[in-house]
Amino acid sequence: MAPALVVAFIVLYYGGMAALFAFVPGIPGWTKALLCIIPAAVCALAVYVLVQRIREIQSGEEDDLDKY
Repeated sequence: MAPALVVAFIVLYYGGMAALFAFVPGIPGWTKALLCIIPAAVCALAVYVLVQRIREIQSGEEDDLDKY
């Protein structure tokens, strides 16, 4: 449950930043695109890692420290 909450907060925070940057007037288009793509990429990466972690837990591998 905790990883899902952390990812939800990350997505809300960085998604809000991307939305804020998208609607700020006076910034050139390429800068807006860059300032929106980076937080969107962070959100996508966080969701990807969450899905990967959920699959690890479902496969019975709750502690992945034994790999190292």
